[in-house]
Amino acid sequence: MDGLKDRYKTEVAPALIEKLGIGNVMRVPRVTKVVINMGFGVADKDVVKRLTEDLATITGQRPVTTKARKSISNFKLREGMTIGAKVTLRGKRMYDFLERLINAALPRIRDFRGIPRSAFDGHGNYTLGLRDQSVFPELDPDDISQEQGMDVTIVTSAETDEQARELLALLGMPFSQN
Repeated sequence: MDGLKDRYKTEVAPALIEKLGIGNVMRVPRVTKVVINMGFGVADKDVVKRLTEDLATITGQRPVTTKARKSISNFKLREGMTIGAKVTLRGKRMYDFLERLINAALPRIRDFRGIPRSAFDGHGNYTLGLRDQSVFPELDPDDISQEQGMDVTIVTSAETDEQARELLALLGMPFSQN
C-alpha cells in the first residue's frame, strides 16, 4: 500500500486521538487535498508549455491553466491570457506528492532550516512557497529552461491551526525550531 497513508492510519491518527483527546474517530484531522499553484505572469506560449509540463511531471497529473480575469495595461496583461497553472491532488496522488515533498524536495533546498510554523491560515490549512521547481528529483536540472516558483497549499480537516500543525508534524513535515 501507500507509505504515508499507511503511516497516517497506523501511527499518526492514534497519536492525534490520544494527544488531542478526540472521542470520535471521524473527527481526527486529516489531509483532504493539496493544491499546487504556479504563477507565470505574462510569458510566451513556449515558456507556458514548458512550465506546465514541469508541473505535470512533478505532480503526476495534468495542470489546469489559469487565465487573467481582466486586462491591466500597466502589466501588459489582456483578459483571457494564460498567467498560471494549478493542480489539485487528492487520494493516492496527494499522499505520493506529500511523501516526495517531505522526504526528497524540502531537504534539497539550499540552507534549509525547516519550514515556518506561522504559515497557517487560521482554519488549519498550510501554504508553503517554493522558490524554484528544481528541488523536485523528477526534474532534470539541465532541462529546466526557466526557474519558476510555486505555492503548495495543504488543506486539512483540522478545526484549528494547532491541530493542523500537530498533524503535519506527525506526518514528518520539517518545521523550523523558532
